[in-house]
Amino acid sequence: MSTKVIKTFCLPWPALSAHKPLVVPSPSVPEPGEAGALQDPATRHSCRVTEVQASLPPATCQDAAGPRDARLRRTPAPSAKKQEFRMVPPPPVSKPHVCLSTVLIMTSLVLMDAYLVEQSQGSRKLGICVMVAVGDICFLLVLRYVAIWVGAEVKTAKRGYAMILWFLYVFVLEIKVYFVYQNYKADRKSLDLIARKALTLLLSICIPALYVLLVATEHMEYVRTFKKKEDLRNRLFWVIVDMLDVLDIQANLWEPQKKGLPLWAEGIMFFYCYILLLVLPCVSLCEISMQGIGIVPHRMMLYPMLSMLTVNITTIFIRGSNMVFFRDARVSSIFMGKNMLAIGMKVCMFVQYQRHQHHTPPGPDPQHSTPAQPPTGLRKARDQPACPEELAQDNT
Repeated sequence: MSTKVIKTFCLPWPALSAHKPLVVPSPSVPEPGEAGALQDPATRHSCRVTEVQASLPPATCQDAAGPRDARLRRTPAPSAKKQEFRMVPPPPVSKPHVCLSTVLIMTSLVLMDAYLVEQSQGSRKLGICVMVAVGDICFLLVLRYVAIWVGAEVKTAKRGYAMILWFLYVFVLEIKVYFVYQNYKADRKSLDLIARKALTLLLSICIPALYVLLVATEHMEYVRTFKKKEDLRNRLFWVIVDMLDVLDIQANLWEPQKKGLPLWAEGIMFFYCYILLLVLPCVSLCEISMQGIGIVPHRMMLYPMLSMLTVNITTIFIRGSNMVFFRDARVSSIFMGKNMLAIGMKVCMFVQYQRHQHHTPPGPDPQHSTPAQPPTGLRKARDQPACPEELAQDNT
């Protein structure tokens, strides 16, 4: 090895960094007078690289190792497929929304438990109290997670967890309502009118209020125009009125009446209302979620048509049958008139929607279409700054 290269190796690393990049001589030709020279070129090259790396800082080890070793140590860049599966941080949770929905749900369930415990007598009351307490604790453990998920999607366009929470709540609540109704039916002598009316009032407040919380129109920041938000509220008001209509039919089963309906008729009425309360609000939430960020309320035609068939038309036949065949004096004539008007309005709305669809030319939605971009030459000329002569003329 030459004296110049040996001196370069002996330099300390600050002084070495000021010199030119280190060049290791080719190990193919061994020097004759060198003591302990290795005959294998590959072995000599690896030993020299090891000595250089031991004497240099980490920043210069890569240069001394040669381009081949640098390529081996180079980590490959992450591919596009791996970047697509990166974990996205969850959206912030609306704590007031979570607390309010949890308080509303648990308050209504506890009041229903109070009805069940009050209707029990003797030693049976303690067993019912323990059973409903255990059920409420288990439901609260499930609600702890579902309510947080619902609070995380409030400001988004999705309502998937809201549908799950609605289904769980109505499923548990209506089971308790069924047992309360059966207890009132078995004890017809106790005509506690205030308690029965209070039960109807409790259901007519808690169920629509939870639906309004789950929709959360005030948190829809992507709905920017006031007209669109008001149109959406009007659609949601029809959902609330339909729920009150269904609850009015269901309340005929436990509120006092002179002559009860047959057992098969009561069972059909209760479970039909049960299914409507489970399904129809979920359909409305699903329709809002399917619309996404570019929500257009006048295109939400699934719920109006479904509610016209299952609520407006069917409940007219149910109330008419109770009034004609069973002489039920408690049939609400107001809701019958409301359903007749709703049928007429929804038919007109559907006809106007179909007419608008036929007359609208096919093409992109004007609300989502982007404005036309100017040509490239004009855009570049517009983006270039003015020359000093033009600026001087403008200032004079």
